[in-house]
Amino acid sequence: MQVLDHEPQSWFLFEADGELYLDANCNHGAVGYSFMIRLTTAEVQKYRDAGRDYLNWLAQDIHNSAPILVASSSPYKTRKATKEEEAEASTALAAWQAERIRSLKLGA
Repeated sequence: MQVLDHEPQSWFLFEADGELYLDANCNHGAVGYSFMIRLTTAEVQKYRDAGRDYLNWLAQDIHNSAPILVASSSPYKTRKATKEEEAEASTALAAWQAERIRSLKLGA
């Protein structure tokens, strides 16, 4: 898995084996969490058509639906990434962040 793109404090886009994953940053008062889904074929097409604007909208839609709440009827609730996918994303994110830090140090 690798980081393809990100919007600070909003989302990360990952790719693994040809699949795209969106990890949305959600905050509801004192509760903050990330919620990662694998994009459907239709969502991938919308991303290809509209680019980052679509990902901004999708991340906000995930956030607004509050998928972690028990009472939530979020359409994303059942699409939560597996623990294994989340672990792969975490590893990819750590490597991506380390590379960014390395690049900043070299540029300084």
